[in-house]
Formats: sequence, C-alpha cells, structure tokens
Amino acid sequence: MRWTVVAVSFLLLWGPEAASAQSPFSPAQDPLAGSRVFGSKGCIKCHAVNGVGAKVGPDLGRVPRTRSFYDLAAEMWNHLPKMAERMRELGIARPHLDPRETGDLIAFLYTLDYFDPPGNIETGRRLFAEKQCIVCHQTGGAGGVVGPNLDFLRQFGSPILIAAALWNHGPAMAEAMRDRAILRPTFKDTELRDLIGYLKAASPRQPVEPLYILPGSADEGKRLFSDKACIVCHRVAGGGGRVGPDLAERGRHWSLTQFAAAMWNKAPAMMKEMEARAVPIPRLQAREMADLVAHLYAVRYFADPADRSRGRELLTVKGCLGCHSLEATGGKVGPDLAQVKGLDSSVAVIAALWNHGFIMAERAERRQVAWPKLRPEEMAHLVAFLQVAGRTR
Repeated sequence: MRWTVVAVSFLLLWGPEAASAQSPFSPAQDPLAGSRVFGSKGCIKCHAVNGVGAKVGPDLGRVPRTRSFYDLAAEMWNHLPKMAERMRELGIARPHLDPRETGDLIAFLYTLDYFDPPGNIETGRRLFAEKQCIVCHQTGGAGGVVGPNLDFLRQFGSPILIAAALWNHGPAMAEAMRDRAILRPTFKDTELRDLIGYLKAASPRQPVEPLYILPGSADEGKRLFSDKACIVCHRVAGGGGRVGPDLAERGRHWSLTQFAAAMWNKAPAMMKEMEARAVPIPRLQAREMADLVAHLYAVRYFADPADRSRGRELLTVKGCLGCHSLEATGGKVGPDLAQVKGLDSSVAVIAALWNHGFIMAERAERRQVAWPKLRPEEMAHLVAFLQVAGRTR
C-alpha cells in the first residue's frame, strides 16, 4: 500500500500562512479530506483543535497519547455514549459517516500531533545566542559567517528540512565547534521549535510561495531505511539491528520537531557506531528525510496486530452476543453478525460501529447494560473478525 503523509492545510489549524497539501495520505485515507469531514459533520461543535473550536469535549490537537488507527477507533467507540448524550442535550444531529469519511477523519486525527504549534520567537532569539548558533551562523544580517546563512529558512522552515541539514552538516559543524572550543549544544524539541520560529521571523521575507511541510512517501521511506543502512542499527516492525532503539515501537510517537531534535542530539553516538561498523555516513536530502519519517509513521498507524480468533472470543467476553447473534446463537435484538454486509475493510467496520453505536447506546441505557469499553488491541481483534465473518459463512 502506498502512503503519503501530507501537510494538512486546514484553515482552523494553520491560519493565513497555511501549508499546501501534497498527494493524498493513502488511496483510501486523506487527512485533508478528513479535516473537511471534521467541520461538515459537526465535530467542531464539541471539539477544538489546538485551541480553535468548541470546548464541550477535549481539544483533539492536545491529547498527549499515541494515535494508531485502532487507538483512535477505540476512543471513538468508548466515548460514544457520552457523546450521544451531549449531542442530545445540545440538539446536535447525530452525524452519519460512510467508510471513506471514517477513514479520512481518522487519518486527519492521526496527523494532529504530527505538526507542532508555532514556536516562541523571543525564546528562540535567546536560544540562538545561548546555544552559540550566532557565533557561526547569520540570520537577518546578524551573526557569524563560518556556517551558511540561515535566511533560507524563512521560505523552507520545516523541521524536516532542518533535520536533514543538521544531519548532513553535523560532522563539519562538530569540527568547527571543536576548533572554537564551543560545547556542542543539545536541543529539547520545544527549544528547537522556538529556534525555528525565531529563524523564520528574523529572516528577510520571501515572496509568498507554497510551503511544503512534509511531502513524504512511506514506500520510498521503507526502501531508504534499508538503502541508507538505517536498518543496520535500528529495528522497525520486528526487522533490523538492535544497536539503536526500535523506531516504530508503541511509545515512540514523535512530532516533526521532536524527530529533528532527536536526530541532532543523537548524531554523535550514531556516527560513532557507524564508523565502528564501517557503515558510510549517508547524506539525506530533505525529501528523503521526509520519506523516512513517513515510513515510521505508516508503520505505527496500524500498530496493533489483529487476531481474528481473539476477536470472536471478545464477542462473548464483551457481551456483544447479548444483543447480537452469531451463526444463529445469541441475542435477537441486533442482526446476526455473520449476515451483516459491506464490512469489507477496517474503515467500513468502524463506520458501522459508529453509525449504529448511537442506537446501541440508547438500547444499552434502557436495558441498564454497561457499555463495553475496548482497548485498541481489542478493537483490532474485533475488526479483523467482523471483516471476514460475513464472507466466510
């Protein structure tokens, strides 16, 4: 499957200096289209995104947790009864989602912590001096001339470009700092974000042109991960070396700036390991860096392995068969789950759960039946089973 991670040009998120979208997130899931679903289906009437929107529910741009496909699907399911109650109280019509809209919406929500809010310009100005960047680099006419002028960042100030530049010029910068007895600085992701904000503000303004944040292809990134020898030291989805951390593990969910900061901070150790293993230090174009990040994000998106047999067991464990039957065994309130048509993809299953969940929540409330909560991995198991239940009978 071909994935392309894009910069979501959603006006409510980006304001007047919006990023231009590239090609779709995937053939079936497009976060740009998902941002429109978020608005047109009324999600914004209850939820804000990075401070913009209603405050009935949580701000979905500031939820501090990972967002795999099944993380998001489980969250939508678990909170459905409360959402249904609040929509009734506020007189908001229950939104119906088709599979395409569901996939796009989840893709949009997945990208929300991919991008960072703007940095603090004044803090960035202070860091530019404190971290001694100003000794070698110039921006807005001020600073040293040992390294390249950083005014170009005004036009192309994305963390991905900076990650590539820091990686490629790291050895030369390290040598220049040693010659000048400058301690090599490290950056927290928030510091790098503020520094980028300052550099963009301090650099002379360029003519207005599209700002492409991340035109990344996960397919290309997967190839590059091997070709550039990243796989020698790092694992992804169970394959690769064990010198460095697994870059797709569940707890490692970086924004672009966090990724750029990690690349800079860990560069000396990585280059030392590559030298020890006679691995040439690869140069990375900004596009290639974007592709590598897209690959890591795509792997994490479907991070929960699915087990159809476990999904079948959960129908009983979670009480689904109290209302639904399976092969004519179980409840009679809802349809036989082996006879439901159209559940031919994961997004089709999630759409069906969402659309029928409101009716199910009302019935559960009337019958005083507890709403079954699902962990992300349990959602993955159930979806895997329901996808094939009707096709194998």
